[in-house]
Amino acid sequence: MSTVILKAEDLDGFLTDSDKDHIARMDRFYREVMACFSLLSSTQSAAARKQEEENLIRHYNEMGDLMQEICKTEPGIHVYSFLMPHESHAEVSRLIAKLRDIRTGQEEFVYYIQRAFEMLFKLAYGGASVSNKNYLIVQTPVTVPVQNFAVHKIPNIDDKIENAVMCVMLRGALLPSMIMSKEIEEYSSHGYVTPFALFRIKRDERKNEADMEYILDLDRSYFDLKSLDGKDLVFADPMNATGGSLVTVVKYLLDQGVKPKSVQFFNVISALKGALRSVRALENCQVYTLWMDPVLNQMAYILPGLGDAGDRINGRDTDQNPRNMIQLVADYGSGIARLYRAQLRKIEETVLGVQK
Repeated sequence: MSTVILKAEDLDGFLTDSDKDHIARMDRFYREVMACFSLLSSTQSAAARKQEEENLIRHYNEMGDLMQEICKTEPGIHVYSFLMPHESHAEVSRLIAKLRDIRTGQEEFVYYIQRAFEMLFKLAYGGASVSNKNYLIVQTPVTVPVQNFAVHKIPNIDDKIENAVMCVMLRGALLPSMIMSKEIEEYSSHGYVTPFALFRIKRDERKNEADMEYILDLDRSYFDLKSLDGKDLVFADPMNATGGSLVTVVKYLLDQGVKPKSVQFFNVISALKGALRSVRALENCQVYTLWMDPVLNQMAYILPGLGDAGDRINGRDTDQNPRNMIQLVADYGSGIARLYRAQLRKIEETVLGVQK
């Protein structure tokens, strides 16, 4: 098997001393938070529970303030809940709460993932000048007394989106990538459907965060290097824990002579460490995230996190019989397939074209 491997110690080499101090401080904060968790899980006293809930709220507010302070100094990190007007915070907070909730089933989880990436698209591209507009003229189903048409104004962001290639880190990021590509298509005045590059990458789950390895399986990846050169590479992944998968893929492309115009990484939740590693390791990288979580555990999972987002979107694969690319697409169901038919066609062309 042809593979590319990146090690955790290589990632840490990109962090500055200031980054490491910030991360250590967040770890200390979170140890206090976990003490609250233990008391909340065990106490039978209503008064003690109320006291610990107040302590928990205070700790989370302090961590949020610190993360916001850190991100203000890093222009490559864009956190929705830190940048958008205060009145929009309730919407994103409720959405993240639903995604985190253990009671949220697969269908509902997918619904909230779609909403999340629509909000991320607006975060990245919603600042277009209101005076710079495109016009869409659409034919409606109404034909009496004559065929009717409607005119709609949309932001003119063609120059920002029509150089994009969706780079998919299989498998949890497939549906988010299709959602982002669909948003680009909808906001393009030309109905631009992004090309796709599909990279099979996984972490070695036998290892801890400190010695983690990120393994890019080239034999089960589908991409054309020439189509990536000079492009805006767009990655969409529900979670950015360590930044390792993104950095592994982009560093591989750079080693092959690909020179992207930009790298954009869209996440529903990003750990502070993963966001910092991403922008430190990659030139002209922008991280867009709805929500920032403070720390990672020893297994490199985000805390408090939301579990394995890939499994919650796609269902769980067995190690002995993982689904291939075509099976995974088929399992999204006819409703999703119809909605993202243009994106699926591009994906099929990419997979079948590379296999020929």
